[in-house]
Amino acid sequence: MTSETRESTYARQGFGNDLEIEGRIGLLIVDFVNGFADREVFGGGNIAEAIEHTVPVLRVARERRWPVAHSRIVYADDGADANVFSLKVPTMLTMKEHTHNSAIVPQLTPVEGELVVRKNVPSAFFGTSLAAWLAMRGVQTLVVAGAVTSGCVRASVVDAMQYGLRPVVLSDCVGDRALGPHEANLFDMAQKYAAVMTSTELLKRIR
Repeated sequence: MTSETRESTYARQGFGNDLEIEGRIGLLIVDFVNGFADREVFGGGNIAEAIEHTVPVLRVARERRWPVAHSRIVYADDGADANVFSLKVPTMLTMKEHTHNSAIVPQLTPVEGELVVRKNVPSAFFGTSLAAWLAMRGVQTLVVAGAVTSGCVRASVVDAMQYGLRPVVLSDCVGDRALGPHEANLFDMAQKYAAVMTSTELLKRIR
């Protein structure tokens, strides 16, 4: 065991470079649905606060005409598409097309022209049209909000990076049911996959 700090270890090995915001910006809001807003279902931790912090970001995105995409977890009504994700978390199978818990929270209701991605795995990109939709609209930098930081947000950020997008994770607009995984995954994404900043910092940069 050495006295070297976590940050200095990563810096010494070349991790943690910043990502500049370049080109057209898009916004991805991952799984901010009623079930994740409710601590009795899939919520807890800082998710409710992250939803509220996302409201003004979505407003700016619409004002500036950024492409905006939302994701929802949706399983077939008969559970025919049950998978390993639902084996690990069987209660995910309660998220159906028309159930309350799978609906996007009212504060962030999509408007005409915004993409709604339905998925039954963590990443909003896996098996969906999201990457092609963003490419068609010329997005290079993808701002990410949503839940949960350690799960569907992280999976979507890793896939975004692998598709050549520049992910920007808004630390106050992503939430997790426990703060330990939230903080650990923000650190890890900042070191390897994304720029991590607050929504206030983002708005300062784009101005």
